[in-house]
Amino acid sequence: MSRPHEQHHPFFSFGNPFRMISSKGSNLSQRLFSLLNKFEETLAGRLRKLSPKDQDEVLSLSWMKLAMESLCETHNDIKTLITELELPVCDWDEKWIDVYLDISVNLLDICIAFSSEISRLNQGHLLLQCVLHNLDSTSSKQFIKARSSLDGWRQHISSKNPRVESCCTILNKLVESLDLPKVKNSVKGKVLMRAMYGAKVETVFVCSVFAAAFSGSGKKLLNINVADKYIWAQAFTGLQTSVNGEIRNVFSSERFTVLKELEAVDTSVKKLYPMIQDGVDPVKVEAFQNSVSDLARRAEGLSQGLDLLTKEVDGFFHVVLAGRDTLLGNLRESSTGSDAMLGCKVERVQTS
Repeated sequence: MSRPHEQHHPFFSFGNPFRMISSKGSNLSQRLFSLLNKFEETLAGRLRKLSPKDQDEVLSLSWMKLAMESLCETHNDIKTLITELELPVCDWDEKWIDVYLDISVNLLDICIAFSSEISRLNQGHLLLQCVLHNLDSTSSKQFIKARSSLDGWRQHISSKNPRVESCCTILNKLVESLDLPKVKNSVKGKVLMRAMYGAKVETVFVCSVFAAAFSGSGKKLLNINVADKYIWAQAFTGLQTSVNGEIRNVFSSERFTVLKELEAVDTSVKKLYPMIQDGVDPVKVEAFQNSVSDLARRAEGLSQGLDLLTKEVDGFFHVVLAGRDTLLGNLRESSTGSDAMLGCKVERVQTS
């Protein structure tokens, strides 16, 4: 079994793939080389864009939104590359199809888990709205209701989501799939497999960061070793080191949460709670009102950030689903001929 800390086998360990077709003309070889370079340089640029400028960016909802956008773009680039390679699905090795379909199922499951957790976090906003509504009055009865809602919010936010907990097993499967099938006779296939490796590395990294953030456990973080020969390797290593390092630092400090906007709300809750527990001192009315305003502003920021992140996770879900549906549709077309094996594969996948 492949482990996160182990060195994965270089994809092009068998030498220069373009050497195989050099006798057929350099134009084709150069074209494939350009397509691969374009994909890898674009991926490197995306990874550099994700590299946080300061520690406060790590696990902010805006950074998580950007990370999910990046995944959507990379997976769309894979679909574009398949088209540009002019590699019809009937030419795909059966092992590639198995790998692609298995990965897509795992990614769909992860998206569902993430969407579930974002929705759960957003439900806490209703409790905060109850708090703010009750604090419109300074009566002791309303303060008791506000305290109860704050207790409910902290209990709700600190509870565990079993769907997120299951992501660890799914991520381990994705790490194992980083060792792609070796391609012997198809130069285009080698280009595709190398590009898919880059897409999968970014995907596993981002999903492991999300799983760690949502679960409140640094054990979900993965360290992926990438060979230096990839154009995007240095950008990825720098990104992984800075993001994982900061997340582990936050976990070691035993904070309530590693999500920045959620932590900001919790800070306001901690400041406000003693005030409504002991009653508002007339001398401190202004400080009380400021604390209420701070909570309202931060709660709204958290809610808006979660809504935007929901859209990006849903978008990634549909990108993965669309790619899977396209492949299955092409397999159906292939199976209308004499290839009964592919027809059986489509039927088996649809019933699983």
